[in-house]
Amino acid sequence: MTDFHMVLGFEDVWRPPVRQRIVRPRSVLRLAPTAGSGVRARLERVASRAPEVMVKVTGRTRDGVHLRSHLDYISRNGQLELEGPDGALLVDRRDVADLADSWAAAAMADRPRRRDSPLSHSVILSMPAGTKEIVVRDAARSFAADMFAGRHDYVFTLHTDTPRPHVHLAICSRGHTGERLNPKKADLEVWRQTFAQALRDRGVEAEATPRRARGVTRKAERTPLRKIRDRHEAGGGPMAQVHRSAYREAAGAAFQGRIERTPWDQRILARQQAVRSLYLSQAQLLGRSNDPKDRALAVKVEAFVRSMPQPDTQRLALARELRAVNARLGRGGPEPGKERGR
Repeated sequence: MTDFHMVLGFEDVWRPPVRQRIVRPRSVLRLAPTAGSGVRARLERVASRAPEVMVKVTGRTRDGVHLRSHLDYISRNGQLELEGPDGALLVDRRDVADLADSWAAAAMADRPRRRDSPLSHSVILSMPAGTKEIVVRDAARSFAADMFAGRHDYVFTLHTDTPRPHVHLAICSRGHTGERLNPKKADLEVWRQTFAQALRDRGVEAEATPRRARGVTRKAERTPLRKIRDRHEAGGGPMAQVHRSAYREAAGAAFQGRIERTPWDQRILARQQAVRSLYLSQAQLLGRSNDPKDRALAVKVEAFVRSMPQPDTQRLALARELRAVNARLGRGGPEPGKERGR
């Protein structure tokens, strides 16, 4: 078996977009350095498009009433069991209410606590459709124990009411020693890596790579903005100002010829060129290996790069949408003031 060699700087492909100066050793579990064999295994998973985990902080509760409402929601008003760090189960709404009261009382007794400090943090751990639900739950149990057991109280439950199996995790913000949970990007990166490893330990080929490593250049829409957009499209409220501004800019690109690249567009393009160049350089190195498995991986990596989407931005994507809408309507462009914000 040959040693795995990397081109200079290859691991920058997967380096998370986190400024290391904000990493706080007390709250961030640092991942062990990855050996060469680990890099090869990860490259194999990425080139094979292993499913990507999602770990997302979805909200915070500020008082006992809010916390009880959230726990009722994730437990479906007591129909789903909530599991704690010791494996104990909360099986009805009375148990859920007692837990909410307990966390709230502990927070109120915390003298240094600011009035607007969160009482709990809400986290979702999710995998794509087709992943075994019981494996997602077991991996989430392992993740929660690794990250919070002995430091923070928490409960979690599995939801299977959507195609994507997901676990809701509620974490008491105040730790056992008074430390407060305040997750940053560095923490979320470690959480993603830890959840992905827990899934791999259970036979699921999961990954946690930055968007740019997969050729994805557009950020996912933030949950509050998505909810505002959904309400607007259902006729339940006005369009968000940020959406209105985005469509106005897109209309300029779609109908007024303002298609010059912005500095942000140029940075996206340069970053994608660097990422794809590193992948292809690594593939060339693998292709010269005496190991047939390395050469097979080289072919897979090259195919992966060819299948990457073209770099895109929200402005250009919305411009295409507006042009398509106007083409269907048989118009040459939007009437003044009539672009999608109305």
